[in-house]
Amino acid sequence: MERFLSSFFDLGVWARYTPEMVQGFGITLLLAAVIVASGMIAGVILAAARTYGVRPLNAAIVVLVDVLRAVPPLVSLVVAYFALPFVGVTLPGYVAAWLTLSLVLAAFVEEIVFGGIATVPRGQWDAARSLGISFSLALFGVVLPQALRMTLAPLTNRAIAMAKNTALASVIAVPELLNKATSAQAATANTTPLTMAAVGYLIMFVPLVIASRGLERRYPQQRSSGV
Repeated sequence: MERFLSSFFDLGVWARYTPEMVQGFGITLLLAAVIVASGMIAGVILAAARTYGVRPLNAAIVVLVDVLRAVPPLVSLVVAYFALPFVGVTLPGYVAAWLTLSLVLAAFVEEIVFGGIATVPRGQWDAARSLGISFSLALFGVVLPQALRMTLAPLTNRAIAMAKNTALASVIAVPELLNKATSAQAATANTTPLTMAAVGYLIMFVPLVIASRGLERRYPQQRSSGV
């Protein structure tokens, strides 16, 4: 037991590296927030654009979404950071992580939201159009808000999953939480920094998981009320 505590809960290591871990925690939190915000917005825009039924545009969106969903995020991140410089595009680590993970999240959001739009009863479209409302206004003012409410729980789950993928940014030297933990582990030959990182991730994501469970419980009520 003493060996376990000294390996994973060394108080000296904990005190020494807490400032660095707090810094990494802040970077992770900021990076996750930016990725989720931009990925959600981009995904909704793609789903709305696909609803217009323009065949060349739809084909391009489907190909982009399928590729981003099929390729592991880590592979996409490595390609963006290490391969693009060979074609003259060099991205800082922060930008590569933000751009890559945002696009991956957008791909999943597009599929979720587009499916939500498809499940909105046709009568909602017809009622809006019968009032002389344009297709765009019917989409953004009537149909899309209902689709977003119906897909709120899966969107939240996907956002949490992608936010946790910020740990992948450690591969390209972004000084987020896991990067700080692995550097500290190498310097101390002790796994306590990984324990500190785990605690940081719990603090960050447990509230989001609880909120997601609440949304999952409320979703059937929204659907049964005709929303």
